[in-house]
Order: sequence, then C-alpha cells, then structure tokens
Amino acid sequence: MLTATVFTDAPERPLLLLGSSVGTSAQSLWARCAARLHGRYHVVGFDLPGHGRSAPAPGPFSIADLAAALLELADRLRPGERFLYAGDSIGGAIGLELLLAAPERIAAAALLCTGAKIGEPELWAERAALVRAEGTGAVVAGSTERWFTAGFPESEREPLLDALRATDDESYARCCEALAGFDVRERLAEIVTPVLAVAGGQDKPTPPEGLRLIAESVLHGRLVVLDEVAHLAPAESPEVVAFLLDQHFEELRAAGTAVRREVLGAAHVDRTTAATTPFTRDFQDLITRYAWGEIWTRPGLDRRGRSIVTLTALVALGHHEELAMHVRAARTNGLTTEEIKEVLLQTAIYCGVPAANAAFRIAQHVLADVDSR
Repeated sequence: MLTATVFTDAPERPLLLLGSSVGTSAQSLWARCAARLHGRYHVVGFDLPGHGRSAPAPGPFSIADLAAALLELADRLRPGERFLYAGDSIGGAIGLELLLAAPERIAAAALLCTGAKIGEPELWAERAALVRAEGTGAVVAGSTERWFTAGFPESEREPLLDALRATDDESYARCCEALAGFDVRERLAEIVTPVLAVAGGQDKPTPPEGLRLIAESVLHGRLVVLDEVAHLAPAESPEVVAFLLDQHFEELRAAGTAVRREVLGAAHVDRTTAATTPFTRDFQDLITRYAWGEIWTRPGLDRRGRSIVTLTALVALGHHEELAMHVRAARTNGLTTEEIKEVLLQTAIYCGVPAANAAFRIAQHVLADVDSR
C-alpha cells in the first residue's frame, strides 16, 4: 500500500523513514530536507495510498492500518530491525501509532506539525465529501493558506501543490476519514521512545499547543517551535529540520544536544536551534558534536570542574557574552556564588586585574538575576 522513495542509498547505515502529509508526496515534501542531513543514514521516504508513487488503496483504512503498512515496508527494507522515524502531519500521526503499537521497532522519532488528535471529525468528513465531489483541485486554495507562510516562495510552493493536484481523489478522502477517527491523547504517557516534537509557530491545522502536549506527555520528549513556519516544516525550513533530525537521531549529536541543554538550559538551546540558518548551521553542528558531544561528555572532569576551567578561559580571553552564559551554567553545574567569586579572584592574579574587574561586573549582574528567580 505504501511505496518507497530512496533519498540516500546506504544499506549499511541506520534506516531513517520519512512520512508525508495528506496531499503531498515524499519527493515534494522531503527531498530538500533529506539532501541536507549530515548524519549517516539510509534515508527512505514513503508515499501514502494514492499519493506520489503509491497506488490507491482498495478500500478504507485507519491510521493504525497505515502504521501496519509502514512496518511491512520497514520489514522489506530491514527485516525485524529497529529504525528511525520522522513524519509530518498525518505522517506524525502514523508515527504516534507506531510508537504505541511497536515501540521496540523505533529507536527514536521526530513528529512534525502534527497532533495526537488533528482537527474535528466533522471537518474531515466535509473535506472528504468535497474532494469526492470536485476532486483535489477544490482544496488547493485552502491548502495553500494552511500549508505556507506568506513569505514562502511561489516557486517552492508549486511542486507541493502539483503533488496535491495529482493525488487520487478517493485516497485523499480516505486519509481524511482516517484522521477523523484518530485520537491517542489519552495514551501518550505510554510512549517511552525519545520523541522530538517540532511545531510551526504559524501552523493553523496543528498549532504548537498540540505538539507541546506530546512533548510533555511522553516519557522523553522535547519541543522546538519554529516561529516562521506553517504546516510543512520539512519544505519551509529544510535546513533547520535537517539539523534537528541530526541532533535527535545521530548518537554523538544527540549526546551533545542533551548535555548542552542540561548545562545551558533547554529554553536557551532550543531558541538557538530554532534560529539556525543555512549560514550558521555548520557552526552550530560543530559546537554540538565537538564542544558538547566530545569534550563536555568526557569522564575525566565533572561538570563543576569543567565550569571552573571554562570561566577562567573566558575571563582570560575577554569573551564577555559567553562569560555571562557560563556563569549561569556554572550555577546549574553546582557552583555556589562564593565558589564563582573565588574563581574570579584567581583570574585577577593569573589573567589580570582589568579582565577580572570586567568579569566581576558581568557575574554580579548575572547572579543577581539568577538569585531573584
């Protein structure tokens, strides 16, 4: 029922499956994002029934049926093996169903622009009836409004809208009916697999509140909101989505991201990640892998010791913005105000009084803010 599109053919690497939204194809939604992945995966997208390269389904189906069909596809590619999964919209719903039905098969999942319940049954019934009566062309205007932000280029919209126009009408309607019957909100706490929830700040069909519910309800969840994105994050922000998937799926990057969030604060790191651009992505990736994934995770020093070394280096080099951030981090890592003071006094002797003077001024401001909370 589901047809695969291979983006990166690497059978010796971990399998990463990519699921698309209703009315799009794997190629139109995921191709630019898949090309930007730095991690080493065997990357395969799949098309929903009657979408892209997949044949229409012979009858009605549920989200659970689509999840079962995806497991069959995974078994054709890697029989019985665990795999990584990322899905947008209905692709995210399929991911949630997989996480509940076959948690042993998924090593980690990224759920984008989706929800544990999407829309209301009446809305889906109306859309299914409209497409059966008039074809998918009847929903192009509405989909354009739901899918894209105002600034998304016309040239990049067209392949996605062409995929919508080419979608089999009955298959589109049956996807609507599958979503009408989907609601796993009460079961989210059963999910123990690591989940990255990615929300579009301008997403109307699946607003950030639904992704926040997922991230806060599963055992190991993280939410990132992309402010300038609507409903098709892999198409609208392929560079940032690729960066997020690498952070979540590749072992060294995932370890670095976890430590970075613990030391610097989850909110700070997630804001920095969401603000990544094609220009800054490689630098952020470098920091994640080497500074946080290789150095801060080494067992030779505890985090208190690493904070002391880092503060000293930043004072010596006059990196005041980083110093303010790492004074906060030092408190997170267990240093007291008195201990931070002793570190700065030590730097007055070995780094110079002017450097320490500036450091005391910065640290006093930061610590006053921290202690007032």
